[in-house]
Amino acid sequence: MAEPRVLTTIDVGSSKIVALVGEAGAEFGTGRPGEFSVIGVGVVPSRGVKRGQIINVNEATSAIREAIDGAEHSAATKVTSAIVSISGNHITSQNSQGAVPISRGDQGVSSEDINHSLEAAQAITVPNNREIIHVIPRHFRVDEADGVRNPMGMLGFRLEVQAHIITGATTAIHNLLKCCSQAQVDVSELVLGPLASAEAVLTSTEREMGAIVVDIGSGTTDVAVFIDGAVWHTSCIEVGGSHFTNDLAVCLRLPLETAEQVKIMNGHCSVQDLPSDQPFVVAGFGDEQNVSVQRRDIAEILQARAEELFGMIMREVKHSGYDGMLPAGLVVTGGGSLLPGMRDVARQVTGLPVRTAQPRDLQGLVDTLHSPAYSTGVGLLKWGMHDVVARPSKRRRPSIGVGINLGGWLRNLLPRYT
Repeated sequence: MAEPRVLTTIDVGSSKIVALVGEAGAEFGTGRPGEFSVIGVGVVPSRGVKRGQIINVNEATSAIREAIDGAEHSAATKVTSAIVSISGNHITSQNSQGAVPISRGDQGVSSEDINHSLEAAQAITVPNNREIIHVIPRHFRVDEADGVRNPMGMLGFRLEVQAHIITGATTAIHNLLKCCSQAQVDVSELVLGPLASAEAVLTSTEREMGAIVVDIGSGTTDVAVFIDGAVWHTSCIEVGGSHFTNDLAVCLRLPLETAEQVKIMNGHCSVQDLPSDQPFVVAGFGDEQNVSVQRRDIAEILQARAEELFGMIMREVKHSGYDGMLPAGLVVTGGGSLLPGMRDVARQVTGLPVRTAQPRDLQGLVDTLHSPAYSTGVGLLKWGMHDVVARPSKRRRPSIGVGINLGGWLRNLLPRYT
């Protein structure tokens, strides 16, 4: 019987830090790539993180350690390494092309040829204060054969790759790695948040037809455009759930904690779906111990912010040039997507199909994970399990100055089964 293979992931978000331990045992190792059972869960409120970036190393380190302790306790195992999410407004992306001669044309394309083509694609000008996080193949070309997903073994003389390259600020990367190191965890791989979320919520049909993954977090909203089964564009928008809360606090003159509770308990993004008279009382500032608030007033504030957010998303997608290639529309996830009426506003603003998505087909300790708020955490496990099942002996360690995800081409060529 095969030994269980265990993988740990850490989603470092602005509102919470989620550590998950997954196991791919014999029953999973012989199944589809990415199958696993969740055996450990640790969730703590985030500290020292703002808009996806570390702003206090000591506080963030402590929170990460607490999340790991919770996952270790429930999994009854020791965590020494993990795949960690990264996000924030310091993330940028671009598409690039690389071409190399096929070393042994009589035997077909080898893994070395593919790696060399990806190395050629990442030969771009990167400022000294930025580092490559991902080099992800979109598709290959072998001589005259274009649109090739997996060129392994194909005969030819020239191999070309179209790749999506994601970079981040060196300081942001270093700070995240430092926090994990001080929490006594080695980072085996950094994964961009929306790419992980896509693993958990995007279907194979949506990947092929063209869809936008919109992950609404607390501090930011991450966007990833998928076309023809691969990611073509990624970006970060500096509006998240905390901005909705802040709008309520400012407009209604409420403490932030009260505004957050009002949003959760009575928030709605669509004014037209609410009756005209639904007042309730909340605690205010100073001598105004009780403040009467109309639910429609709340909806007007939240709807305005939601319209702004999806307007920014569509401007970003149009700027990428792929807005006419996305018939599957928007797949909205993240904790911010739980706000009632969010999907309706998204449809009205974008004119595209919209669905709210949460992780599916989970096994193990998953009672709390069936929520859009945990899409990134679960997606990290799915991302990592593709490697664990396909190549259990090969793991990659982030190395500043070297493409952190270069060499991870095999997982990206595996078919998606979600």
